[in-house]
Amino acid sequence: MDTSNISLTGSLSKGWMARALDVAFDREYYFDLQKRLEIDRRCNGYARGELADLNIFYAESNLGEYAYFSDDQILVGGIQPNMILGMLIGAGFTPNDSMDADISMTPLKGKDPDELPAPESLIEHELIKRFDEQIRKVRSEGRLTPVPPFFWDISGRATIHGTLTTAQKFLGESIFIDLMTAPEKVVKVMDWITESFIVLVKHFSEVGELPLTAVHIGECSGCMVNPDMFAQFVVPHASRIAEAIGPLRFHSCGASTHLLECMKTISSLAALDLGGDTSVAKVREVFGEDFPVDIAPMPADFSADSPDPILNWAKHVIAENHGGPLRILYHLEPDYKLEIVRVLSEYIKGL
Repeated sequence: MDTSNISLTGSLSKGWMARALDVAFDREYYFDLQKRLEIDRRCNGYARGELADLNIFYAESNLGEYAYFSDDQILVGGIQPNMILGMLIGAGFTPNDSMDADISMTPLKGKDPDELPAPESLIEHELIKRFDEQIRKVRSEGRLTPVPPFFWDISGRATIHGTLTTAQKFLGESIFIDLMTAPEKVVKVMDWITESFIVLVKHFSEVGELPLTAVHIGECSGCMVNPDMFAQFVVPHASRIAEAIGPLRFHSCGASTHLLECMKTISSLAALDLGGDTSVAKVREVFGEDFPVDIAPMPADFSADSPDPILNWAKHVIAENHGGPLRILYHLEPDYKLEIVRVLSEYIKGL
């Protein structure tokens, strides 16, 4: 069995870094460039020192590319995509010193979707202008490379949340009922989200002088619908985004075996990023042995009493992979055990 195409890459969570370095991810961290740079460099210095035996760096889960990262970059507006969009329609920003930030929930609940601002007008919002100014300031100083909002490195791969995932955050859990009982209203919101993401990504690509090369869509809520609903409500929006921006890396974090046939119909689909309970055998059956696949181990296995569960998972996945390009990704959370991470790392290296 060919295992030469298998690798392991990790990223460090804010929760892990807050505990390890006693740093605080407060509001200033997200909006003060100098503080952002200092903390990010401390986090990555820790990765290169304390965790030098691991292929790991500090980044948002699944968004940054290790190969395109360096200390000469600075994240401008490094806030998760759907939170930036939510802030543009009135959601409050809620940082947390020891974990990921969030926004006030359901900013569109009870609102008329016909009253949403034109996507093109969003670039005139005060928040967007603030990020624009910061990007231009960094570029004018010439010491660092700015990574604009909706990007996490200099690869040119834009990163956004999926349209359904964002709609759920903006409208609430009732969206899944509304998709069946009042789809017209939800589709209007989803259309607006899709077009807004496209406008904002293209805007920051231009301002940041970072040519678009690809797009990552994190459709975390996609696994919560059946194939028919996925085909009706997810595929068209993902396809529009990929057609407008570039080759698509599509993320679905939950069990998604039942959706693989539908995923194959998404335009410009170039890679998959899947949860560990999705069948890799089915992925290879549907997409072939040369299709790039990223997959995350089951989180509970990293905090188990022994490394046996994660090793058994890895052996099963690798056997089903049939030698195709496979990257195992994990996001180091505070309750994970480093000894289990290291056992997995040594196992993959040993292949």
